[in-house]
Amino acid sequence: MSNKSYPIKENSIVMKVQGGEQKVMKKILTVALSTAMAFSMFASVAFGDSAVSVQDKYNSLEAKGIFNGYPDKQAHLERDMTRAEFAKVLTKLLGLKEVTGTLSYKDKGYDAKNWAVPYIEAVTAAGIMEGQDKVKQIFNYNGKVTVEEMATALVRALKLEVPANAENSASTWAKGYVQVAIDKGLIAKDINFQANATREQLVTAAYQADQIINLSVKEYKIAENGKDIEFTLTSGEVVKVTLEKALEPNKETEVKFKTSAGQEITAKVTWVVTAAQKIVSASGTNYKEVVINFDGELDQQTAENADNYKVAEFTKLESATLSSDKKSVTLLLQEDSKLSSQKTYNLKVNGVKNAGGTKTFNETVQFSAVDTQLPQVKEAKALGTKAFKVVFSEPVTQTTARNLANYKVDGKNISGHVDYTYPNIAFITTDLSVGKHTLTVQDVQDYANFKVAPVETDLTVAEDTAAPEVESVKATDLTKVEITFNESVKSISKVYHTSSSKNADYKIKDNKLILTFDKDKQLSLGENTIYVDGVTDYSGNSANRQIKVTPQLDTTRPTVAGVTSEVDGDVTKITVEFSKDVNATDIANRENFTLKKENGDIFTGKGFDTKGHPVNEPKFAVSKYNNEKLKNKVVLTTIGKLPSGKYTLEVAGVRDNTAIGNTIVPQSVSFTATEAGNIELNSAWYTVDEDNNYVVNVQFNKPVVTTGSGSALDVNKYNYVVGSTYYPFPSTSTEIKLYSSNTVQLTVPRKDVKVNFDAGNVSIRATNISDADGNFVSDKTVSLKDRKSSNIAVDKDSVKATAKNKIVADFKGELTRLFASDFEFTVGGKTYNSSDFSANIVNASAGKTSVEFKFYNDVIPAESGVVLKTVAQNDIRSVDGYGRYLEEIPTTPVADKIAPVLDKEANDKNPLSSVIKTNTVNGVTYYEAELTFVENVKVYFTTSAFKVAVNGNPTDTVNARTEGKKLYVQFKSSDIKSVNDILNLEVYLEGNANGKFVTDEAGNAAEDFQTSVRR
Repeated sequence: MSNKSYPIKENSIVMKVQGGEQKVMKKILTVALSTAMAFSMFASVAFGDSAVSVQDKYNSLEAKGIFNGYPDKQAHLERDMTRAEFAKVLTKLLGLKEVTGTLSYKDKGYDAKNWAVPYIEAVTAAGIMEGQDKVKQIFNYNGKVTVEEMATALVRALKLEVPANAENSASTWAKGYVQVAIDKGLIAKDINFQANATREQLVTAAYQADQIINLSVKEYKIAENGKDIEFTLTSGEVVKVTLEKALEPNKETEVKFKTSAGQEITAKVTWVVTAAQKIVSASGTNYKEVVINFDGELDQQTAENADNYKVAEFTKLESATLSSDKKSVTLLLQEDSKLSSQKTYNLKVNGVKNAGGTKTFNETVQFSAVDTQLPQVKEAKALGTKAFKVVFSEPVTQTTARNLANYKVDGKNISGHVDYTYPNIAFITTDLSVGKHTLTVQDVQDYANFKVAPVETDLTVAEDTAAPEVESVKATDLTKVEITFNESVKSISKVYHTSSSKNADYKIKDNKLILTFDKDKQLSLGENTIYVDGVTDYSGNSANRQIKVTPQLDTTRPTVAGVTSEVDGDVTKITVEFSKDVNATDIANRENFTLKKENGDIFTGKGFDTKGHPVNEPKFAVSKYNNEKLKNKVVLTTIGKLPSGKYTLEVAGVRDNTAIGNTIVPQSVSFTATEAGNIELNSAWYTVDEDNNYVVNVQFNKPVVTTGSGSALDVNKYNYVVGSTYYPFPSTSTEIKLYSSNTVQLTVPRKDVKVNFDAGNVSIRATNISDADGNFVSDKTVSLKDRKSSNIAVDKDSVKATAKNKIVADFKGELTRLFASDFEFTVGGKTYNSSDFSANIVNASAGKTSVEFKFYNDVIPAESGVVLKTVAQNDIRSVDGYGRYLEEIPTTPVADKIAPVLDKEANDKNPLSSVIKTNTVNGVTYYEAELTFVENVKVYFTTSAFKVAVNGNPTDTVNARTEGKKLYVQFKSSDIKSVNDILNLEVYLEGNANGKFVTDEAGNAAEDFQTSVRR
């Protein structure tokens, strides 16, 4: 509705109507318009669009009290307007307060009984009109008003902008005002502006002025982008508005804009969008299904593509089903997978489009599964006289659903057998008589081990003499087809397309037949005929069916959903996550990945060649839960740790696994690498204090933060776990504090804990906790042990031989006392104890102790073969500040981290003639320099790796190869015709620590060298 309050501010228009003269205006009228309108696409206005005639306009104004007829009840629009009538119209039009009890003028008949006095006093008080004779105080209320005087007063009252130059027949002083009045529809352009204004002209002007004052939105249109709005005003003006950001769909929002006259309008608009714009929620109400709710409708093809969803560690989903209202998707886990109770899972949605395709979802949401509902019989249906099916309300276990004893008909046990279709359908084959029966189902369990309550269900049996008919068919790819029949299908004999040789693998799920064709038997792009032979229902009715289908192909290109890096031992693993599964051949092509520095320069070294391509072949990531390949994640493994900093990875040429192989648009994605490893749980142990509380210590391998989203001091981020059940620590009775930079202590009354920690089968889980670099703890658990049985373990990946007399190792805890006598090393069958080496703590902080073992002699060979172990647990004396002892190490291999070096003795013995070889490839002769190392080596050649000089002149290196301990560097030079021309040969290896052009078999970079041989 419009705001009818128009306060009159200081300096309002002062009008004196006298022979067309303009008196200096003392005040300017300001009409403050704030129109808050709540309306639909067709807003209600003060009067309808049918008010087009003058009489209609008058009637509209009369209804609002702005005009009144004469005593004879006639409008008399033909008469001239008087100053008194104009005063009343202005008062009513502008919403001024009528003034009584004041007589500012001495006109004859100007008294309290005069109908015009309250209006004249109102416009006088507001400074809009004044008397014609100030000395005699005469207002002249029966005097006339010219058209241009009326126009001027209204234009100023409405505060409309007046042009500097205007061409019309009005008096000079009034030209601008008259022109604005014409433009705004207050007066006609072809009338005598100096003539007295008639009541008809006043009606027209007042009506239009009322439209301007009570300006509202007649309708509005919002563009698809949600930012561009076109308002149509009641005045007929169209205002186009572009917002800084799009409106929030389906939410009423205030929008402010100005008309061409500068008048501000505040309108409430709603961008009605039926297509989904955001994910509302995700939840697991049972342990096999996840339901994702959206705020609008989805595109069916992408929403029902199970590859567009990734649920935590589960590599594949059984299906994705769109609801009938197209606003939610139910994800079904595969039969051998199950969600854990109350555990928080990450659900990634990639490539799902909304209806219309204006938005593609690419985001991660969290959910947890809590099953509190008993399974129910959703449907029981007779399938003729030989079988019936039972559909349950949620997934049920195969073992209990297939138990024939769980089904009774008319209170009696039945004979026959049960077929189970995952996740919730049982087909019971048994003879039934025609008529009504009562079915009882009991003891069928869901995956929370809840049993269906014994329930009786009506079962009406009728003869079935018709074979299954095809209801629908869809093909979302050239290899995948889903056929829906009008009844449950028991079996088929064969299915193929075009010819019987192009057969398909198939699954029957109730009334759906799901086909998968091999690549060499896939459908064509056009219309295909599929033949299904021997389609048989549960009454034995059988027929052959033909179906025509044109594949609706997945044409969505894969995209890079994100790039992350993590340190794994001495290397960095860069993980590229795609929006969908991608082609194995394409990801193995190193040229499809290019690493650049933050400034855009190619990054070389650490396992990347001079073009920024990885030296190691990219591989699919592997699930840590079931070792299956994750075909939407690719891992690039460096050679050595990637230096800390920001990088950009360019990805191109990668196709998805659809039949047509959609190819990624080349994409650059930024990521940050740190040289520190990911934050992980080191260990967890507990004690019982004097108040009978469990005191649980949770130790991380790095310092944790205590503020922000990664804070470690949120009790809700911890669970104690038994089997697959995750129990939260009670937030009301658990005290939590930071015991040290990397250790969190939770104190909880034993009575509030639902399991006995002493049982020894409890684990601790921590999630959404980060270190100072923003790395979040990986989602895994550690065993919770009593402090007496909790020990400090060695980080097996950290045990390395770094020199012929030195071994280093890290331990998962902060040791305060270290005894060399706790350790032994075996080298080539010989055992070394504390009399052969020293053991020293290099650093003990942030949940880690770094130890250096230094031998008194060079006993470690180039290719290690060294094993570390400790004495028995009861004999270990090394301990941390919590009283936890070092954990016994039975045997742990010592990794070779000794840099390979040239075998100086062997190389010095070789004359130049034996060092240089020739090799002819495709008619071109190359020379090879042979160099010998102390151990077997590998080479990753780039043109910048080696420098070769012949007779003091640089030459071109063209390749390098290795054979065992031998390195052959190939070169060519136009200055030499044969080996005999070479008098002096120099070979250099530089920058190898970063480039790792030459390594041993363990990946250790060879030391840089400069060697020369003379004839």
